[in-house]
Amino acid sequence: MDRLLIGGGVVLKGELRASGAKNSALKMLAAALLADEPVVISNVPHLRDITTMIELLASLGVEVVVDEKMNIEIHANTIKSFRAPYDLVKTMRASFNVLGPLLAHYGQAEVSLPGGCAIGPRPVDQHLRGLEALGAKIEMSDGYVRATSNGRLKGGHVYFDFSTVGGTEHIMMTAALAEGVTVMENCAREPEIVDLAEFLNKMGGQIEGAGTDTITIHGVDSLKGCSHRVIADRVETGTYLIAAAATGGCVKVRNANPEHLEVVISKLREAGANITQTDDVIELDMAGKRPQSVSLVTAPYPAFPTDLQAQIIAMNAVAEGTSTIRETIFENRFMHVHEMNRMGANIRLEGKNTTAIVKGVRRLTGAPVMANDLRASVSLVIAGLVADGDTIVDRIYHIDRGYEQIEEKLQNLGANIRRIASE
Repeated sequence: MDRLLIGGGVVLKGELRASGAKNSALKMLAAALLADEPVVISNVPHLRDITTMIELLASLGVEVVVDEKMNIEIHANTIKSFRAPYDLVKTMRASFNVLGPLLAHYGQAEVSLPGGCAIGPRPVDQHLRGLEALGAKIEMSDGYVRATSNGRLKGGHVYFDFSTVGGTEHIMMTAALAEGVTVMENCAREPEIVDLAEFLNKMGGQIEGAGTDTITIHGVDSLKGCSHRVIADRVETGTYLIAAAATGGCVKVRNANPEHLEVVISKLREAGANITQTDDVIELDMAGKRPQSVSLVTAPYPAFPTDLQAQIIAMNAVAEGTSTIRETIFENRFMHVHEMNRMGANIRLEGKNTTAIVKGVRRLTGAPVMANDLRASVSLVIAGLVADGDTIVDRIYHIDRGYEQIEEKLQNLGANIRRIASE
């Protein structure tokens, strides 16, 4: 199992290009199962989760062609199986979203219950209730969800108990082929949902309201082929901006979308960064200064994203002042705190581990560390960048799920980081 070796104390400077959004690309790969013709998805990041989804489609008999630039062409009409096996679905939660498209297009699906990061319970009951509202018959046994329909699914009314990104995307793509009109309320509003809706509409779907809390889908008889370019990954972009701020550096991120990061940019300015932006470029300059502590509360988009909470704590760990970070989305999402404290951070948890009080110190100290989820892992990389001495980050397969060529991108910014094999 590989690890990352990081030599701390380097100020990040330079340019990089943001990758395509993993969370958009994964759902589009699932939605491609709805089409009667080939679809092409471009600007797809080269990540372990993407590879897993491609393997899952291939296990169904779907023809998937990937070129050297990670343009992916999917021919769903070659499908031979409607069963998504446990050994693939268990490693990645997003793979559960093939259930609805298989059901909507072919009238049947059998999908293992999902896995993913260990950051607290993320039940699929909102997904299943939404599918039942469209006429699906759902049975669960032996760790699998079996879904069938009597003819085409029917449009219906779906109200989500809470803002669920995966549930919103799952029911939206399924309803695209349902007969009649579906109205979804209390929807999540993330940019990736808008991107997926645009993809579906290019295929001939009729979806209105994506990006608001109410989405209306007029079901169509069939969906055709199309080509679509995935939006920039706002979490990856935010991660590198935060890393630069933590080191007092200066970084320009191209192929970014500042509109998707307004609250993050605001917090980085509060930390002392000078930020300039155009339609697709964000440039951050700390002018060598130590960041100022920033407090925040994570919440659904457009508020501060939970997927950047661990990274901002890494910055606050070496910032001037004391900050309060409250997590409202997931349980168990402060697993990185113990590891950062081992590196000399001064962080304590309160409120049944829902709030972190971070008292900034001037420097951290390198140490062997290990994390249990994707964003916690990358926050420890940032901590290693601002630590004295060497830091070894173990279990980096989590990072490989969501960050394309992380060591190469950081090396291009001057970081002393390399991948090493476990002893």
